Amino acid sequence: MTGTTLDYHNDSLSLTVIEAIADELETDPVELEPLYHAVDPEALDSLFRSNAGVDARVEFAYGDHTVEVQSDGTIVVDGTVHARS
Repeated sequence: MTGTTLDYHNDSLSLTVIEAIADELETDPVELEPLYHAVDPEALDSLFRSNAGVDARVEFAYGDHTVEVQSDGTIVVDGTVHARS
């Protein structure tokens, strides 16, 4: 039987956004306010799913910080670029 393994770090852009914010703030991701206080993580994942073929950019405020997510997987937090690994 074959199956698909979900790799949350590669399959969930919202988790990558959380990691980028944590990196920018020099804190542990579990210490952050939930992302859903700023943006709908499921909608973000759905919009930028690799097979969606969308050329888009989403910008939102996360606390006092500005977060931009681009369709190529680039995440910008307060002007600092965090490339999706």
